[in-house]
Amino acid sequence: MPGTFPHPSASPFSRRRFLGATGGLTLSAALAAACSGGSGGTSSAASTAAVSQSDIDKAMTTPTTLTFWTWVPNIADEVALFEKKYPAIKVNVVNAGQGAAQYTKLRTALQASSGAPDLCQIEYEYIPTFTITNSLLDLRPYGASAIKGEFVDWTWGQVSGANGEVWAIPQDTGPMGMLYRQDIFAQHGISVPKTWNEFADAARKLHAADPNVYLTNLSANEAGAWHGLLWQAGAKPFAVSGGGSTVTLNLDDAVSKKVATYWGQLAQQGVISTDPDFTDAWYTGFNKGKYATWLTAAWGPVFLSGSAQATSGKWRAAPLPQWDSSSTASGNWGGSTTAVIKSTKNPIAAAQFAQFLNSDPASASLFATKQFLYPATKALLADASFAGQTPAFYGGQQVNKLFSQISDTVSSTFAWPPFLDEVVTDWTNTVGKAFADKTDAVTALATLKSQLTTYAKNQGFSVNS
Repeated sequence: MPGTFPHPSASPFSRRRFLGATGGLTLSAALAAACSGGSGGTSSAASTAAVSQSDIDKAMTTPTTLTFWTWVPNIADEVALFEKKYPAIKVNVVNAGQGAAQYTKLRTALQASSGAPDLCQIEYEYIPTFTITNSLLDLRPYGASAIKGEFVDWTWGQVSGANGEVWAIPQDTGPMGMLYRQDIFAQHGISVPKTWNEFADAARKLHAADPNVYLTNLSANEAGAWHGLLWQAGAKPFAVSGGGSTVTLNLDDAVSKKVATYWGQLAQQGVISTDPDFTDAWYTGFNKGKYATWLTAAWGPVFLSGSAQATSGKWRAAPLPQWDSSSTASGNWGGSTTAVIKSTKNPIAAAQFAQFLNSDPASASLFATKQFLYPATKALLADASFAGQTPAFYGGQQVNKLFSQISDTVSSTFAWPPFLDEVVTDWTNTVGKAFADKTDAVTALATLKSQLTTYAKNQGFSVNS
């Protein structure tokens, strides 16, 4: 349950203060290899040739043990489904740590050319961090492209490379919506805001009426939510080109400034709070009615129901307010994939496991009902047994169905940089700090861009801005 398995994915990169150092193959070394066509290069034409069905059949009937690193708890039932179908293959599940801890161990193993797993759980936003070091296996030769249509469209964009590579198989997602306290809204005559202007008006109205209540909390340590809000607004802060040698840092464009100005002004006015999230004080705030909304992802409803039990029945869900009232858009926060490490000695079996684990209907259903991960498969999102759930915590509202509809509005073009660890650290120290200190968030955006530009150049990237 959520109290023991905090999401998103359940793994917020928000709660990562990830990798101050690269902890393995340095980016500059990886970039040099990529540019020279060495180990950091893109997949060769030969590597995209399809593996024959006879080779797949042989591999899946040959006694083999795969090592799979994942922080998903109690995943034995999903693995057992695979082992029942392929009794010759055994899967050794290892929890090497959640997020940062696992990634550090993985980089160390890759640098040492020893100890890396066959497969590894990797969040969407960290895939470029490992493709730049050429550490992931392109799954196209192993039939991955055939299951593309089974997954929510934008998730496939998150696992795809510039040349069509398939770097991982989606496991779960985090399309963003708004959870809100219906009772607080009713008490103060607040309608569910459809636009961000309405949201700002409601924030000022509510806090003026009750200084102990805030319409929402924008955590000053929450790079995950921030990027989800940028995603919704249509910003494209990052791009990688030139075979990985060039990074575009579009961090202070008009869209990003609009979002920063909006939230910065609300913080300066004191009508939203900026408390750090996933802390005891933050949990207490939900239970005591300090926050009237939570701008969160599809994993949030289950998480909140386990963390704010004192407020059961008082919450409802709605889409995020919109910048443009004539259209509907959302962003994503969280979600993970299953990737095959390129050094595996069992690429066929590993690739088949990654595909089975996340696309087999029974396995995908277990993730949704046992670990409460929000699905990435279209079939499960449309399944009445999932979409039709009516949790009492949300007054019987079909929250899963709503977030499924929201997922359809997530853009497929948002991209991540190959050094997200540095982005998270620098964002927290600039933009996040501006929110907390009630200083100019737009100025902080410029500082963030300057810091990341310097970092990228020091790592050997060419930088466009």
